[in-house]
Amino acid sequence: MWSMLTSRRLARLALAASVALPLAGCASELTRTGSSPAFIIINSLVGASGAEPDKFGSPLLSDVQTNGGVFNDLGRAIMRVALKNPGTLTNPTSPSTLNSITVNRYRVTYRRTDGRNTQGVDVPFAFDGAVTATIPADGIVTFSFDVVRHQAKLEAPLKNLRGLGGSLLISTIAEIEFYGRDQVGNEVVATGTLSVNFADFADPDTQ
Repeated sequence: MWSMLTSRRLARLALAASVALPLAGCASELTRTGSSPAFIIINSLVGASGAEPDKFGSPLLSDVQTNGGVFNDLGRAIMRVALKNPGTLTNPTSPSTLNSITVNRYRVTYRRTDGRNTQGVDVPFAFDGAVTATIPADGIVTFSFDVVRHQAKLEAPLKNLRGLGGSLLISTIAEIEFYGRDQVGNEVVATGTLSVNFADFADPDTQ
């Protein structure tokens, strides 16, 4: 009898665990994207060197010094809105005006694939920036922002790359977190990545 009861208890525990795992996964995903019923989809994330600010692409080739001067480098994001629980094919639900999301700030953190990520030594310092862009419930928004600041090129490790000094090139992945709120006030978070290579590249032809 004891053996039978133990088996039944183990079976119930196994069933409970199998149900809890997907629920835990859903909870972590909801936490990651914020408390809003809507979330941000990043359609595209590219960058442009400050020396050629109209030429967006990936990876971003960040020139630490251009014709003796320093320029900030831009990122450009294209975003749209989707619902976490959009319904079914027979009963579709689309975002409403209240689900429009206004992005109001972002954070950039640089990482190297070799694991050497000490800020100010191996990679530039992480930073927070302000930006205001509203993603309509039924459309997309495109906006630009600083992905490499002027001051980063005046500090180590980037200033050490000038004139091909120190390391010749530093390859990083910029992790960019965007923060905002829907029109009800619920918080929303979205994360994208962009490859950024730092070096004292040849200056573009200005003629």
